[in-house]
Amino acid sequence: MTESLDTARLAAWRAYIEASQRLYTRLEDDLRADSALSFADYHVLVLLSEAPGQRLRMGELASRLVFSPSRLTYQITTMQRRGLVARESCPDDRRGSEAVLTAAGLLALREAAPHHLRSVRAHLMDDLDDAEVACLTRIFERLGQRLRADRDAHPHS
Repeated sequence: MTESLDTARLAAWRAYIEASQRLYTRLEDDLRADSALSFADYHVLVLLSEAPGQRLRMGELASRLVFSPSRLTYQITTMQRRGLVARESCPDDRRGSEAVLTAAGLLALREAAPHHLRSVRAHLMDDLDDAEVACLTRIFERLGQRLRADRDAHPHS
């Protein structure tokens, strides 16, 4: 019984990874074609736009994006050169820094959002089979439940 469950889990993860990689590649291509933002640029801008004061500590941003610190530093530096974000020291911790959304970054996000949403809808409908959609749906539902539980447990974080 355990062996078949492990085999089923492994197959589900393999399907999820393959589907998400294929979807990510297509979304990346579409988003760049329509807005000149990469998928990572887009998600950094979304997270900053939703954060209080449109700023996040670099560590918090890295954890939400599942980026390594060096990858995030590179990402923020390239976005900073393009004027999409600014990097400032944290008022409460001089050793740390925050990424801050700029007016240009907010404008780029607003212009990219319709292209991104259209691309996500198109690829979810056209490129994934029913089993892949079901697998992704289950994972996102569980993730949503965990995020809501975490938010409810820490309402002022």
